[in-house]
Amino acid sequence: MDAVQVVTALETRMQARDWDAVAALVHPEAVIEWPRTGETFLGPAYVAMNRDYPEGWSITVRDVVGAGDRAATDLEVTQEGVDGVYVAAGFWTVRDGQVVAAREYWSGPNLDEAPEWRAPYTSEGERL
Repeated sequence: MDAVQVVTALETRMQARDWDAVAALVHPEAVIEWPRTGETFLGPAYVAMNRDYPEGWSITVRDVVGAGDRAATDLEVTQEGVDGVYVAAGFWTVRDGQVVAAREYWSGPNLDEAPEWRAPYTSEGERL
């Protein structure tokens, strides 16, 4: 699978809450950065953080573009009890059918600071 196929499958599997299938698409040493909140997640922790994210969310994939080992995503996410829509632009690198790196830029309601509950999932509990 090329990067567009892998990232599209990743988002589809996240929406389905198929965490084993998500984990199969994320390399164990992948580095996923969220610069907006200064968080860095390593492969398995990124999957675990998404799995443990408070329920009630829904992903809409607006677009995935790319070529070869690179893909970019345009996502909208709604969360029960939250007025408004979260949006994310992601830039992904894929090798051998797995995500090895990504930078996701999130914006939306109440995104001023990284919530404390996610600290255990970040690389060594540190912020960028």
